[in-house]
Amino acid sequence: MLWISENLSTIVICVILGVILGGIVLSMIKGKKNGKCSCGNDCGCCPMGGSCHGKMNDGGK
Repeated sequence: MLWISENLSTIVICVILGVILGGIVLSMIKGKKNGKCSCGNDCGCCPMGGSCHGKMNDGGK
């Protein structure tokens, strides 16, 4: 019990960061299921230059 009281602020911060991280991961999973890409499909600034979304960019051909 002494260890918990000495480290309470660290524990609280870790729990808050874990909740934030979990929310981000769940949001990414939800977006992936809805057909969204994590990159945002902004291939203009991507080093791959649109090669990763070629099927989406040419109408699915």
